[in-house]
Amino acid sequence: MKPLEDVRIISLEQYGAGPFGSVHLADLGAEVIKIEDPRAGGDVGRYVPPYAAGEDSLFFETFNRNKKSLSLDLSTPAGRAVFEDLVATSDAVYSNLRGDVPAKMRIRYADLAHLNPAIVCCSLTGFGMTGPRAAEPGYDYVLQGLAGWMSLTGDPDGPPTKTGLSLVDFSGGFVAAISLLSGLHAARRDGIGGDCDVSLYDTAVSLLTYPATWHLNAGYEPVRTRNSAHPSLVPFQAFRASDGWFVVGCAKEKFWQRLVTVIGRPDLADDPRYATFADRGRHADPLLAELDAVFSARPVAYWLGLLGPAGVPSGPINDVAQAMAEPHTRARGLLVETEHPHFGTVTQVASPVRFGDEPPTYRRAPLRNEHFTEVVSGLLGYDPKRIAGLAAAGAFGDLPPEPVPPGADRPGPGEQPAAEAATR
Repeated sequence: MKPLEDVRIISLEQYGAGPFGSVHLADLGAEVIKIEDPRAGGDVGRYVPPYAAGEDSLFFETFNRNKKSLSLDLSTPAGRAVFEDLVATSDAVYSNLRGDVPAKMRIRYADLAHLNPAIVCCSLTGFGMTGPRAAEPGYDYVLQGLAGWMSLTGDPDGPPTKTGLSLVDFSGGFVAAISLLSGLHAARRDGIGGDCDVSLYDTAVSLLTYPATWHLNAGYEPVRTRNSAHPSLVPFQAFRASDGWFVVGCAKEKFWQRLVTVIGRPDLADDPRYATFADRGRHADPLLAELDAVFSARPVAYWLGLLGPAGVPSGPINDVAQAMAEPHTRARGLLVETEHPHFGTVTQVASPVRFGDEPPTYRRAPLRNEHFTEVVSGLLGYDPKRIAGLAAAGAFGDLPPEPVPPGADRPGPGEQPAAEAATR
């Protein structure tokens, strides 16, 4: 069995942060059933440009492989009844909504424990379910500014800068997955579930790590550094060669000794200004000027051909295409393929989460409502009469009880309800 094959998660997730967290659980074998709001056209990630067609997008494929989809309108009593039946037979309810929405939607542990005392309710929100910002929507860009990240990123003479990836969203997804698994462990041990109140804000602030510790205890004021230099280790940064950029990092004294030898500058090791980490930090400007002059004289390949074999931590600054083409990328099994009715063979990056020797398997992201029959008839055991009654009462929206065939016209995304479908 896969590690999480005995885990069922009912997921009220959308866009990036929430689906990113649960895709790793799905890759590990968890049954992740996405509840998609038919009033909003399902997960808004289905419509993210530029690579989108109908209700399919490569963005959606990235975050939703190995999952199942059920269209369910939780604003109706009939839809709520189906949801509660799912809760009774599941291990966790997972969501990424605004901080005040879990209470409004009644998806906290206090709302669901009577159905399943062991249920784990993991809510990934922008700012958490408590505090003065709880009702605010949270987005990666906003959080990077609010938590101080943008003040640390970019060159000193440039503007505050966002990281190139949505790292608050992605880190928040990882934190939510860890929290959910912790809750499952406790629930299976004790028979009692509970809430995981996880937020992007908490995640972003916690990732300030040692600069925050330095500031809180020694008054340290972080600043942006030239060429992405490490705040305390010199040299550890990007350097320009004659034809491009590469990174050199001397995180240990032995690496510094190797570096000056391999570049033909042993005199730098003998210079008392550069004898220790602290010395090199105090005299960073003249030292980096010396290294800049050396490295600018030769191409990247020349320097990496010397530094790597000498055991000096170093590497090229690749673009995305080069990173995907790195031999180590394929050797580690980081490129996976699924077959999609519109996009054909879809190649994407795998989850880095690993356990055991059995290679993971991958299934494309679901069409909206693709697993209606499997979930409603198979898992919940509803008979045709019961299904018809629920459908008439609006439980499943206005979709037919099967997904629209690939290539056919599909309904557009529509408007998202302001409260219940507010992203985070």
